[in-house]
Amino acid sequence: MLKFFPVLCGVFLLAICCSGQSSQDVPKVDGALGVCSVDITVNTADGKPVYAAHVKVHIAYGMGGFHKLDLEAGTNADGKVKITGLPSRVRRPPLEFEATKDELSGTATVDPAAQCHSVRTIKIENTKP
Repeated sequence: MLKFFPVLCGVFLLAICCSGQSSQDVPKVDGALGVCSVDITVNTADGKPVYAAHVKVHIAYGMGGFHKLDLEAGTNADGKVKITGLPSRVRRPPLEFEATKDELSGTATVDPAAQCHSVRTIKIENTKP
């Protein structure tokens, strides 16, 4: 029994360190309001991914839109972020996702009723001339 213990420990450690997760895990934020989600990639005008861009969304939901939720997440080195737990019905669709980094900004829209699980790319550009 004891001679199998090191083998079991080795298998356990191998499973932990090599579980298929990359060094660039996609940051996720969960609104816990529904089953819809959006995968967002933030790129510069020349197509390069933007690290640590802030992606924000304001959600008004429920009867008359009295309930409100603001979500914000930062992108990884690949410019990616995932926002889950979005409601399928919102007060005034579409939802507007705004990405910013320094003087750069851009937006993407998603109507969760039409596309519950969507993928968007936001191209951010300089807002000041």
